[in-house]
Amino acid sequence: MAKRAPTIITCAITGAIHTPTMSAALPFTPDDIARQAIAAAEAGASILHMHARRPDDGGVSINPDHFAAFLPRIKQATAAVINLSTGGSLTNTIEERIAPALRFSPEMCSLNMGSMNFSFHPLAKRYDTWRFGWEKDYVANSDTYIFRNTFRDIGNVASTLAPHDIRFEHECYDVGHLYNLRFCMDIGLFKAPVFIQFIFGILGGIGPEVDNLVFMKRTADRLFGEDYRWSVLGAGGAQMGLATTAAEMGGNVRVGLEDSLQIARGRLAESNAQQVTKIRRIIEDLGCEVATPDQARDMLGLKGGDRVAF
Repeated sequence: MAKRAPTIITCAITGAIHTPTMSAALPFTPDDIARQAIAAAEAGASILHMHARRPDDGGVSINPDHFAAFLPRIKQATAAVINLSTGGSLTNTIEERIAPALRFSPEMCSLNMGSMNFSFHPLAKRYDTWRFGWEKDYVANSDTYIFRNTFRDIGNVASTLAPHDIRFEHECYDVGHLYNLRFCMDIGLFKAPVFIQFIFGILGGIGPEVDNLVFMKRTADRLFGEDYRWSVLGAGGAQMGLATTAAEMGGNVRVGLEDSLQIARGRLAESNAQQVTKIRRIIEDLGCEVATPDQARDMLGLKGGDRVAF
């Protein structure tokens, strides 16, 4: 029997959904983002998925200057792969969303593989008071958002970032997104092997049931054969359960405060590193090895940390 590949842990540090009111652990200043990212890498995350925030009030930011305040510090302190979001804000154009990637030329970027309703408005009903004035409307009005990722948008990202030799984490929120990726590969936008993030539990995408994970995996097997690697992101309370199932199935995993504020149902996590520590223990208890950053680079065909621009 062939030796099983190590399991890659991605940690998504802060994201663009949760707000400071929802958890005191959610980092938004450059110091806190850098500190939590470094701690997550030390706990076992080989990939750090990064968004930026406005340092004064925690609002979502795609300003490259806000990324510049923490990216070099993380690179100097860890060997982890830096993966920059191209999702960013749901209200910005794709050209605006890829500006940080163009400036910093990271090893990886996320890339969403289809347009969709993307909402978290039910969270607005959970809080009577808010730490910052922007939060309530941002959350409550998310039922009006369409997360735009048209075929032209995807093609623009692929062609614009091609000179930077960036590999993508192809985020697939539903089964149709897998077919979109297959089409994009067929017309030459992306080369095998690809890295797919199956995403479950976002309102507007596929639900967080194990049956859906099995269905997505079978569909990907049919569409991509041996030409892909995969990981699982379970939003909210589904995070650890789906990550555990993915690890048992031979996949990779993603955790982090972007995706869930909890460490267990009904209990807030103290940090990103706490979530990484928990899933690492589960993976190792299952008899699996956790991938180092260099192993992740080799598995995903990345260009190396010496070729980034930060």
